[in-house]
Amino acid sequence: MTSETNSKYPENIPISPGMKTALRHVIWVLALSLGTAEGKVDKKSGEACEYPKSESELKKLLSPEQYRIIRESGTERPFQNAFWNNHEPGIYVDAVSEVALFSSTDKFDSGSGWPSFTKPIDEDRVVEKKDTSHGMERVEVRSSEADSHLGHVFNDGPGPNGLRYCINSGSLKFIPATQLKGTKYEKYLKLFKAKDLAKGKK
Repeated sequence: MTSETNSKYPENIPISPGMKTALRHVIWVLALSLGTAEGKVDKKSGEACEYPKSESELKKLLSPEQYRIIRESGTERPFQNAFWNNHEPGIYVDAVSEVALFSSTDKFDSGSGWPSFTKPIDEDRVVEKKDTSHGMERVEVRSSEADSHLGHVFNDGPGPNGLRYCINSGSLKFIPATQLKGTKYEKYLKLFKAKDLAKGKK
């Protein structure tokens, strides 16, 4: 009886990384809609994530344009955004959770008018979803913790993986490399060379 029961109802059911991410998305969206979202620490990165507790608080945190991009999957104007032409060394974090998403070491000029990266700072920081809006078939990129709409990823990048993460500036906050020391992002200093840090101080 015991063995039969265990075979039908196994105690340890394997959960794929994709399923874990999907569950985090559901929990975050429900918590935000119910007004019970709270700050927490991302277990893998050790970075504190300060989430607003409700949609009304989120609207206070973000500008109307940021809210349109992050929560309504909007797109900002090319060449008319904060970071498309930013060449300063540093990291880009989620505007909502402040979890690190991209590094300037992976940023390149794609000519698109939006910040473009060859890869995220950690592949677990973002999730990809099929997007068929506007009569096109694309791959949407969202942050895995806060479920922020970031942009899209395309197969025309210059890096070894051939990817171009085309990201909205409005979804990001920029932390200069010279300001990482002594913060929760200090571990990312290893991404930058001494000359990069000296360049950022000028």
